[in-house]
This record gives sequence, structure tokens and C-alpha cells, in this order.
Amino acid sequence: MPSLAALTPDLTLTPRQPTRALALLPLRAWPAELLSRERRLALYGALLLVLLLPMALAWGLDDRLLRGANVWIKPMKFAASIGLMALTTAWFIGHLPAERRSSRAVAGIVWLLIGAGSFELAYITLQAGLGQGSHFNVGDVWHATMYTLMGIGAVVLAATQPMLAWQLLRHPDGHRPVAYRQAVMLGLLLSFVFGAGVGGLLSSQQPPDGGATVPLLGWALGGGDLRPAHFVGIHAAQFLPLIGFGAVMRGGRRAQGVVWLAAALYALLFAALVAWGLAGPAG
Repeated sequence: MPSLAALTPDLTLTPRQPTRALALLPLRAWPAELLSRERRLALYGALLLVLLLPMALAWGLDDRLLRGANVWIKPMKFAASIGLMALTTAWFIGHLPAERRSSRAVAGIVWLLIGAGSFELAYITLQAGLGQGSHFNVGDVWHATMYTLMGIGAVVLAATQPMLAWQLLRHPDGHRPVAYRQAVMLGLLLSFVFGAGVGGLLSSQQPPDGGATVPLLGWALGGGDLRPAHFVGIHAAQFLPLIGFGAVMRGGRRAQGVVWLAAALYALLFAALVAWGLAGPAG
């Protein structure tokens, strides 16, 4: 099955052809396409998603709770989140010219993401196995040090996204529509600004204990919880490019306007969730 690169040698004819070629790419060809774009991150992201299976098994066999949730839910959430980040980062690296994908700058992005993501997930999983919290657990020197290192690791992990945006800005791919390229770069930038920004607030504000929560995720429904804002912020790099892709697929001259409007609405949603999280629990 040919890769997307083989389908797109003359896609400068119309602005929608690159995205149409991607939409026509068979589902079974997507793993090979990801591997051709950035093999290390594609394999790493796939590994993290596979790890969800033994974690889910542990969840089913282990009935220990931490703050009202099974101890294995948090490792599963982080494995899914970091795995998704690795896969989308691998995909966007494929937007760079072939010679740039093997550059030191791109290698730095790859290994920073793998190193920081692995450290975060390893400690969170270790603490789950011990039945102890990884976040807000600062009762002794060891746990306080590890919590600080987790914060540094989270910033490093998020920083890989604007680093990639800078590479995409310096080495643009003229085969892809402007609106889609803008959506990708906006998503990568906002994921750092929003994700790291609210992450700093979240590190010093423990979510409320007790009350109604969102199933599985554990977010407090009564307010005073910054985790929904953090989720929305850190995953801008996935949501906004999807919106840009859809806008280009629909065609017309308004695709760029749709992307910027979506970014503005996304920022408003993020701001509302931050305000809700800082307001404190209702009642």
C-alpha cells in the first residue's frame, strides 16, 4: 500500500488535494505512514497505548482506591495522554522536509519527549503499585523531590510542542494548505502556553476531595478543580489541527477564518475552565 508521500507529489495544484489524499489513505496504511514520518515516536506512542492493556487488567484485579478512584486510573490516563502526544508529534514531524527530520533539532524534540514522558509515567505507575499518590505527595524529602522533578518533566514534555512549531515555521511545507499549517502551529503553541501555564497553578492547588465527579476521569463537578482546564490546554495540539483539517476539507476561502475563530473559542473555553477551577467548590 503506497504511503501518503507517494500519493502527494503534485498536490500543489489545489489547496485541498493534500488533505483529500490523507482522507483517502486506507486505515491499515496509517501505522506505516506514522513510522515513515518519525519511527521512534511512533513506536513509543504505540508502546504506551499497548501498556493500557496490563494497566486495565491491574485495575480489574486491584480494588485499592486513592482519593475515591482506583489507583490504576491515573497511570492509564497519563499513558493515553503521553502516547497520543507522541503519535501526533510524530505525525507533525512528517510535515517537515525529509532532510530536517534527521536533524539534531528534531532528534532533541524526540528524545526530550520520550525521556520526560517515560519519567513521568514510570513514577506515576510506581506510586500506583505502592498504593500511594504521585501528585501532591510531599510528606518527606524523597516524595517532595520527585514531585518537583515531575513538575520539571511536565514542562519539558510540553516544551517539545513549541519547539516543533518553530521547526515548522522555519521550514514550511508548501504542499499543505495554509489554514491547516496555521492550525497545527497554533495547536502546538497553545498546548504549551495553556498546558504548562495551568500546570503551574495545578501543582499548588490540590483538587477537592469528595463530592460528585466525572466517571473515570475523577474531575470534581462542583468546581475548584483545574484538571479540566489542564486537559483542554495540553491537548490543543490535537483538537485545533483536527478543526483545521476539517475546515480545509470543506473548502472555500474561509478556512483560515474558521481556524482563527476556533482558536479564539478554544481560548475562551480554556479561560472559563480556569476561572471555574480557581473559584472553589460550589456551596
